[in-house]
Amino acid sequence: MIKQTKKQMLMLAAIASIGLTAPVAYAQQVKDVVVDSKGEIPYVIDARNVVARSGTGLCWRTGYWSPAAASTAMAGQFPAGCECDGDIVPKDKCVAPVAAAAAPAAPAAAPRPTADKIKLSADALFDFDKAVLKPEGRAKLDDLAAQSKQVKLEVILAVGHTDRLGSDAYNQKLSERRAAAVKTYLVSKGVEANRVYTEGKGEKQPVTGAKCDKIKNRKALIECLQPDRRVEVEVIGSK
Repeated sequence: MIKQTKKQMLMLAAIASIGLTAPVAYAQQVKDVVVDSKGEIPYVIDARNVVARSGTGLCWRTGYWSPAAASTAMAGQFPAGCECDGDIVPKDKCVAPVAAAAAPAAPAAAPRPTADKIKLSADALFDFDKAVLKPEGRAKLDDLAAQSKQVKLEVILAVGHTDRLGSDAYNQKLSERRAAAVKTYLVSKGVEANRVYTEGKGEKQPVTGAKCDKIKNRKALIECLQPDRRVEVEVIGSK
């Protein structure tokens, strides 16, 4: 994962959690988590201090994230982790000790942010053990860069992945190189470098499941695991 200083991370975190063509259903499934802008913030936030979420509703963590930070960084009355990491933050921190009096009606809210996760096809991006974009991958990124110019772009999040072949340490570095390759290409197409946030997940998040477990032939196994060799890209911006 590309190292960021605290100042750089907070600048990159000034994003609006609004995607290109997100379904309305996503906006109805999650609520905004508005973080108090004090101390170290463990989640990526936009200019309104709203925590950015992935296309599946997960909160994006920064390098300052830890279970303790999730439990102490406040989002109003409760820690931000109550919404983002409810299985980690102690339940008693997420419940008001006394029922609060009815609050005055809040002003009309702006349209809820939405996000649309875009998954670039793995076999169109990288060959086995490579971090070099294939022509098909470049074509997909050309389309992505063109779409980003049609919105007020805040950030592009690129997360690299590998298959399970090789050591954990090697695959972590390989996933980071794949994400970096996507960033480099997008920057060459006019996207501002400080708008692209990259991360490597190594082999930790495969999508093939157990379907390749019984394959013994290495060549066949490499082919079966192709979907795991991918970069997931999410564009966040506003019209």
